This record gives sequence, C-alpha cells and structure tokens, in this order.
Amino acid sequence: MLDGFTAADVDTPGGARIRVRAAGTGPPVVLLHGYPQTSAMWHLVAPALAADRTVVLADLPGYGDSRTGGADVAASGKRAMAADVVAAMAALGHGRFAVVGHDRGARCAYRLALDHPASVSGLAVLDVLPTGDVFARVDAAFARSAWHWFFLAQPGDLPERLIAADPDAFFLRGAAELFHPEALAEYRRAWTRPEVVHAMCQDYRAGAGVDAADDEADRGVRTIACPTLVLWGARGPLGREPDVLDVWRAWAPAATGRALDCGHYLAEERPDETLAAIRGLLAG
Repeated sequence: MLDGFTAADVDTPGGARIRVRAAGTGPPVVLLHGYPQTSAMWHLVAPALAADRTVVLADLPGYGDSRTGGADVAASGKRAMAADVVAAMAALGHGRFAVVGHDRGARCAYRLALDHPASVSGLAVLDVLPTGDVFARVDAAFARSAWHWFFLAQPGDLPERLIAADPDAFFLRGAAELFHPEALAEYRRAWTRPEVVHAMCQDYRAGAGVDAADDEADRGVRTIACPTLVLWGARGPLGREPDVLDVWRAWAPAATGRALDCGHYLAEERPDETLAAIRGLLAG
C-alpha cells in the first residue's frame, strides 16, 4: 500500500512532529485525513495523483504516527494544526501548495486557507460543513446521529477510559467492510494506542471550544479566495442537508462542488470520482 511513497518525520516550530509520506514531482498538494483514520485513507487516490504532482500525505497532529505540539486542548485546535502543516510543508520545500482534506482534515484544511492564504493555491473539503455552522444548527437528530461529537469532547479522561475497553467496537460500528484490509490494519494500529485515542478526544474538545470560537470570530470578516472544491456523500450525513454549497459559499464565495453517490468515506468508496474532482480543482 502506497508503494513509492517515502516516509519522514518533520518537527515544527510549534513542537509537533508530523509523519509525512511523499511521492511524485510537480506542483505540490497535501492530503489530510479524517477521524478515526490516518493518511493511509488516501491509498486509492494518492498514487494516481502523484503521476504529475508532488503529493504529501500527512498524519494530523496526534493521529497516526504524528504528535501534537502541546498537552493543552488548543494544541489540537485546527489553527494550531494548520500552522503545523504549513511548517511541515515549508520544511519539505513547499511554500505554496494545494490542500485537500476529509472530515477532521477538512477542518484543518479550511482553517489553513483562512489563516495562511498566501500558502494555499487551492482547497478541497470532503464531507464537512464548517465547524461553527455545525454547532449553530445542532438539533435532536444531529445529536442522535453524531453523538460522538459530544462524547469525545467530554472533559477529563472519561471517553478515553471507555473507548479503551473495546476500541474496535467504538471506532468501527459496522464500517469495517468499507476499508481495505491493509488500510484498516493501519487505522487499528493507531487507535489501539492510548495516546492516539487521547489526541482524538482533544481534537473534538478543541472543535467544541477554540475551533468553533475561531470560526465565529471570522464569520463575515474573512473569506477564502482560492479555488475551492466541496464534495460530500449523498448517502452520508450531509446528504440530509439541502444547502451544503450555500453554507460553504459564505466562506468561499467561488466554491463549486457536488454530492457523490456514497457515504462519508468518499476517497475509499468513490476513489475514481474523488480523484477526478481533485484533478479538476488542481488543473483550474
């Protein structure tokens, strides 16, 4: 899996250590994974993309084989994560690049575009709405379907202790058949480590705190000017939302995109369509 990609650890000024895997030549693009995965989630997209691009796969700080720059919740906030990704890309020689993110990686990606616009040539966000907008529209149906948002954000170590009893049962919940066995083995290798589970909880604690606050501070003040692609799964949680593009155009006025006929894991359920859409963004 991901043959031809070279792994390295990059230390950032913020104290994080980012595990990256890179391949290809040409204009750079960094791919950021979601929860509860690692950069292995791009295994069906990244090799083809590397045919004419420099492709960097990064484990988010705290996930996979990366570590965060601090123990406090703010170190797991998307502003801190974005700064770490920018620093890691600069260390690899890439001062300006496209960024593609799925799920939690998409939250890091759009924060990166807001905070570091000179570094971003294009942005793709897969199967998310902005964090501030998610919390603004929470209702009973969302609380039932996305209960893990509120469980993982609980203070102390309650979620960590409960997840430790059976990580597979918690993280998979019937989704095992969606993942390639080698990718699943990578995810399992990560989420069976207590420090990774803690980092995931810190990520969600940050989401409910500093991330939502940062979004509200920027609402109507800053927008994303670079070309922006929005993709989501018609059979996933955003398939129930009638205004996905409208929400994103408040943040990125030129955003374009569409739903794919799949669930939440676009790059693993519809890799060819996901790749084609990303190529379209990069070509533009």
